[in-house]
Amino acid sequence: MKNLLYIGNELQPRGGSPTTIDRLAPLFKNEGFQVKTSSSRENQLLRLAEMMTSVISNKPWLDVVLIDTYSTRNFWYAVLTAELCKKLALDYILLLHGGELPKRIKKSPGLSASLFERAKLNIAPSYYLFQKFKEAGFRNIKYIPNFICLEDYPYKIRKTVAPKLLWVRAFAKIYNPILAIKVLEEVLKNYPNAQLCMVGAKKDESYKECLTYAEENNLPVKFTGKLSKPEWIELSKDYDIFLNTTNVDNTPVSILEAMALGFPIISTEVGGIPYLIQDKQNGLLVPPKNKLSMVNAVKSLLGNSVLAENLSQNARQKAEKFDWQIVKKDWNEVLK
Repeated sequence: MKNLLYIGNELQPRGGSPTTIDRLAPLFKNEGFQVKTSSSRENQLLRLAEMMTSVISNKPWLDVVLIDTYSTRNFWYAVLTAELCKKLALDYILLLHGGELPKRIKKSPGLSASLFERAKLNIAPSYYLFQKFKEAGFRNIKYIPNFICLEDYPYKIRKTVAPKLLWVRAFAKIYNPILAIKVLEEVLKNYPNAQLCMVGAKKDESYKECLTYAEENNLPVKFTGKLSKPEWIELSKDYDIFLNTTNVDNTPVSILEAMALGFPIISTEVGGIPYLIQDKQNGLLVPPKNKLSMVNAVKSLLGNSVLAENLSQNARQKAEKFDWQIVKKDWNEVLK
């Protein structure tokens, strides 16, 4: 079995929501691989230094370096770590996460070519990124989807739904959380018993914006803050409709989780979402930043129990394809 050095932003050791490296590293170990990780440092410069040092110090031991690759500021960790790998003649595999990586390729073609073409392999967790990289001319690209451990998600079929809305994501502007609150505000005009629960950590000022708007307009919004997976799964039993309001996305694990739990999902049709949700089959898709469309989608579920039940059943069936027991076969093929 190979020795893997996994480079990424480990949030779980410092109390944050688990990132891909936090979730994948222990599963790789369970498959028999030797795995070292870097880095859990909170300070960005110290994190980068630790990542680079770990590559150098583990060179005699490792077989391949895995690098989480995002499209915003953390993109540069991947660039610098990959450059070091090239200088040390080390194989590296990029795990592509950023929904805006296609824009990054167009904006910086030379840098992108140096990073992605020299990788042993680029792993796309969505057909969206897979197709975009193929269109950009990259051939060392493989699709291995995001995953869940299905046994962690008890299925609850929603045969009829009440106006109980659930939103689960970090409070960040790119995820447009304020839209969920404004949707609730409109739904309340026809369904005065409507309510919204928002689960997620505070990433930027969007949390304060949401809290202030809800308080000033006396809206029934429950803010739980960050919850552990078992905590929010237990809480989810009290809600019937899952909202995904994001402006930028790839294949979010939160959507896979909601599918596994049997939620009828209403999501914006951005990034990789349309590759995951087929409109009116296993969820409802609406344009981004469009309050009226999302409100109408909520009302369509509340007035149509057949639709709600079908979406619930089909969502669970879709989620079953992303179970780790299935996805791990692709990873084993790549890493062995």
